[in-house]
Amino acid sequence: MLLLLAFLLTFLALPLAAMVRKSFENRDGAFVGFANYVTYFASPSLSISLWNSFFVATITTIIVLPVAFVFAFALTRSHMAGKAAFRAIVLIPVLAPSLLPAIALVYLFGNQGIARWALMGHSIYGPIGIVIAQVFFNLPQAVMLLVATLSMADRRLYESAAALKTSRLRIWLTVTWPEVRFGLASCALVTFVKVVTDFGSPIVIGGGYNVLATDIYKQVVGQLDFGMGAVIGVVLMIPAIAAFLGNQAIQRRQQAVLTARSVPYAPAPSPLRDTGLFAFCALVAVFMLVILGVAVWGSFVTYWPYNLALSLRNYDFATVDPSGWAPFLNAIKMAALTSAIGTIIVFVGAYALEKTKGFRMVCGLLATLAMMPLAVPGLVLGLAYVIFFNARANPLEPLLGTLLLMAIGTLVHYYTVCHLTAVTALKQLDREFEAVSESLKVSLFRTFMRVTMPICLPAIIEIAGFFFLAAMASVSVLIFIYAPDSRVASVAVVNINDAGFTAAAAAMASCIVIACAIFKIAHGLLSYLVLRSAMAWRAGKSL
Repeated sequence: MLLLLAFLLTFLALPLAAMVRKSFENRDGAFVGFANYVTYFASPSLSISLWNSFFVATITTIIVLPVAFVFAFALTRSHMAGKAAFRAIVLIPVLAPSLLPAIALVYLFGNQGIARWALMGHSIYGPIGIVIAQVFFNLPQAVMLLVATLSMADRRLYESAAALKTSRLRIWLTVTWPEVRFGLASCALVTFVKVVTDFGSPIVIGGGYNVLATDIYKQVVGQLDFGMGAVIGVVLMIPAIAAFLGNQAIQRRQQAVLTARSVPYAPAPSPLRDTGLFAFCALVAVFMLVILGVAVWGSFVTYWPYNLALSLRNYDFATVDPSGWAPFLNAIKMAALTSAIGTIIVFVGAYALEKTKGFRMVCGLLATLAMMPLAVPGLVLGLAYVIFFNARANPLEPLLGTLLLMAIGTLVHYYTVCHLTAVTALKQLDREFEAVSESLKVSLFRTFMRVTMPICLPAIIEIAGFFFLAAMASVSVLIFIYAPDSRVASVAVVNINDAGFTAAAAAMASCIVIACAIFKIAHGLLSYLVLRSAMAWRAGKSL
């Protein structure tokens, strides 16, 4: 527990503290108090970014919420055909970096786009493009959150309402709405914060429409003003922290929907409803597939838009970047490193936190630190790493720019999600396992290796898979801490696109999607085999 505490303090709390301290210093490192904050809010070009960020986040949330709800409703409360296919299609953005939809929109509606007429004279570069890209990128998580919410329904309530001949409107207001309101609120908060803190889409398709995330990038990379970048980082953390606290308050108010006597909800067939929901899901699926398909197609076009012949020219990355395929190989190495280190640290840490008796102060501090990454945007964490590890007095300075630090940064950024997964799995274990082991004088390590790990193996595999996919597609936490020889594929997409080679950027992004898809298939097969083995073991057969 002390080792885990030292790890989280070193790679989370201390870097954030260094960033906050830097926001009170000028470029020379002298303390200037709140002068940087006064300058930031007094500058129209900088303060307008705050309004722009909140504006696109609000519009995106307003669009995503009803679309995700209807889509999730179709998956859980209808008899429509193709549920498995629709579920798979809506999860496609999970496998892609956030820059991919922005690149696809450039091909569709850019200055030389094939459908630029559809915008009726408006430009895709700005809020329109950012909102469309964010809708594509944030729809999967919203759908999954609402699927989980809508799945927790008691059929007896709906049967009672039908027997009493209650109107559909009243059923919605008195049965469905109380079940889903907290899930909708959580979904809205998560979507809003993800849009405010996202870096990938605005940097590609934002044009001159500045938002907070791109302002940090311009201040740090363009002007080397780490003090002002730290100020924007602190400002960017405010909505994230507020949303985190709001979500925690929502969860505390939420009551159990299902009880021991509940009956799972099974929707009755309704041709009219099912046909309408199928048509809606088909439209959403077409939207997702068109965005992905255009990006992949554009990566094979020889020279857009003058030579539309297909070739592998854009996949010869050495012609547009001296590193060639090295960033893609680095991405796989970094993702594998993140998966291996992250799975061990998260699961063993969660086990220590759950099973340790006493040390209440340490346990409380660890529990707080474990939840903190959920309120820290990736771009802010990356900036904090640059400021903290670049200090001359820091003995860990050699880590800056290495794949190891990039893996640790990704691990810390996604720590909370995996920690909660591990804790949930561990809480399902009966305490009688430890009691029997103690009575037989079996060591804790042997119990952990022979009982705890085999039972929790499905959760461990899920954590490892999540870390790998997140590391492959992540860009915000890495954009400040890479070195020329440790640059990964997602960062290379940004650099190649900035250099004007949009097709090559689309090719690199497509490689990320393909690699993640292959890994996801292999991961799914492994999970299936492990689950079957676990079921056989529980049935008394050989593991």
